[in-house]
Amino acid sequence: MTRSVQALAYARPSALASSQVGPSLGLETAGGLTPRGAEAHPRFFAGFLSDPRIAARGLLAVADVAAARYYQRTLPASLDPVVTGNGDRLRFESFSGCCGVYARLDVLQEGLDGQETGHGTTNVDVNAPLREALSRITADDPLHLRVGPEELAVTTLDGPVVEKKVPLPDRWLRGFAEAQVASARFDLRAELTADRAVAFLRSLPRTPSSGNAARGARWVVASGGSLRPTTRPVPGAVCLPGPERLVALQRVLRDATALRVYGPVADGAAASAWEVLLPGMRLTLTLSPDSARGFSGEGGVLEALATEDAAADAELMSVLLAWEPRIEPASLAEQSGLSVERVRAALTRLGTAGRVGYDLADAAYFHRELPYDADRAERHNPRLVAARRLAGEGAVALDGSRATVASGDRRYHVRESGSVFSCTCQWWADYRGRRGPCKHALAVRMVRRGATVAGGAR
Repeated sequence: MTRSVQALAYARPSALASSQVGPSLGLETAGGLTPRGAEAHPRFFAGFLSDPRIAARGLLAVADVAAARYYQRTLPASLDPVVTGNGDRLRFESFSGCCGVYARLDVLQEGLDGQETGHGTTNVDVNAPLREALSRITADDPLHLRVGPEELAVTTLDGPVVEKKVPLPDRWLRGFAEAQVASARFDLRAELTADRAVAFLRSLPRTPSSGNAARGARWVVASGGSLRPTTRPVPGAVCLPGPERLVALQRVLRDATALRVYGPVADGAAASAWEVLLPGMRLTLTLSPDSARGFSGEGGVLEALATEDAAADAELMSVLLAWEPRIEPASLAEQSGLSVERVRAALTRLGTAGRVGYDLADAAYFHRELPYDADRAERHNPRLVAARRLAGEGAVALDGSRATVASGDRRYHVRESGSVFSCTCQWWADYRGRRGPCKHALAVRMVRRGATVAGGAR
């Protein structure tokens, strides 16, 4: 697995301390992008939290996921959460080390009491002493929140820094993009009241079960205001693979006002999202289709990355983005003169660079800027790299709605029906399109769209 190391340099550790206005939570920032450009220690917010105890537990839940591996648990995992200021809210995001769980805490405008929230994205330091201090917050006494350095200290940050060096595997980068693409295809499947939500979530196991017979329900369906298990994907059912991966939600159950469950129309294993509504906040966990299967291999971004237009369109979209909490593809299409389909493909490509996410509650994309390189995510996507090579080597022979692809010493037959491709390869036999197109179908699509050799040889 290809990985790099990301250095996060903080002016000082984040801490919960006393101040003239009472308890003060100072979250230190490390390098990020704002409307003013790159900043070493951006400052997004200074004010009070409407519900400090709930916010503390929500932040801890996001940190729990950042530090967790729900598969192959012996390997270490820790990447400080990302925070984005969208003008009317703060979004705290993290991804598990195994690439199978994405977490986000949205602290909405009604959950903040202070100056206008700034715009931009950065990592925030969540260290062990801070986690312990946050876990001790039990009352709703006023709590001052500062995201970024103190105003008077902004110009005096040339001294020693606290540096963390964390591994950044390429599959984590792809995972952020795939989770966003998967979420955009979800529909609301169930909404539970607070008491029903608490009862259901507390009934789930907190640790993995051993053996197939003890794994519990793989699917749940809305019934009588709650959720009941089902052994197969009946209409309206939601896949619940690895239910122990929802354990981070236990942090906030005491204050939950409702639970919303999202999922796609699917006839097999599928991703799902679980959103706990809180006063002035929302905590969402998105699960990959299997505990042992991270988002990085789902293939949802391949179609968009395979088009020649997507790169140029994404550059145009990036100019039009302005840290909006809600990105409307129809509005961008009108501004850019592109079709909505091309705008969505461009947003998917921007997602591979961490520049957009998807909010299920708003049913809309949002703008953020993770420190990722879209070309890097594309270069390290094995199926995309292989497909570009096949297309560039002239391995694809078209014949109407059929095509033959020479790969190694074998030939594979690809058939197109509308926008759906099938193939005679083992990948298609195993997944039948549920994890995106195989490299042969992708190569055929590139050739049909006139992809050039130069376009894949970067």
